[in-house]
Amino acid sequence: MKTTTEITRISKFLSLVLRHQPSTIGLALDANGWAIIGELLAKSNAAGIAIDLELLQHIVATNSKKRFAFDESMTKIRASQGHSIAIDLELRPTAPPEILYHGTAAANVQSIMTNGISKQSRTHVHLSTDQEIARTVGARHGKPFVFEVRAGEMSAAGYQFFLSENMVWLTEYVPTEFLPISADL
Repeated sequence: MKTTTEITRISKFLSLVLRHQPSTIGLALDANGWAIIGELLAKSNAAGIAIDLELLQHIVATNSKKRFAFDESMTKIRASQGHSIAIDLELRPTAPPEILYHGTAAANVQSIMTNGISKQSRTHVHLSTDQEIARTVGARHGKPFVFEVRAGEMSAAGYQFFLSENMVWLTEYVPTEFLPISADL
């Protein structure tokens, strides 16, 4: 088995080709973001990224964020969310909990308080039911700051929410009126 460092490197590579740039290795994703596993393995190996089915299964099973999923037949794989390319994850609108959290860098707070939370280059804004997860996400970009999102009120006002396979809450946009500031954890 590969080292933890090698597995992390391959997981990041999979995020790149399954979420953002499948063209990096000439991979084709279908309309729902699925890639044929045999094609993914062949094109990855041709690009110098050594992956076999056993390693791919290990990465999917052990990824702490559950970023990837196999289809029922175990012949296809896709990223669970976080895409910057247009795909249909076949998610259905779901009523969110009353409160969700969004982690960001403290440097972004003023802009968000003026403009709301936008999806930027992604297909959705990512939200969590867990403050600590939101804090960890924010810390990836600098000093973390956690926004409390009044998701229940947003939903009642007509905004749609979706729950990804890996339990990340998704929405198109969070207007400022639904952003009371939570304590910086």
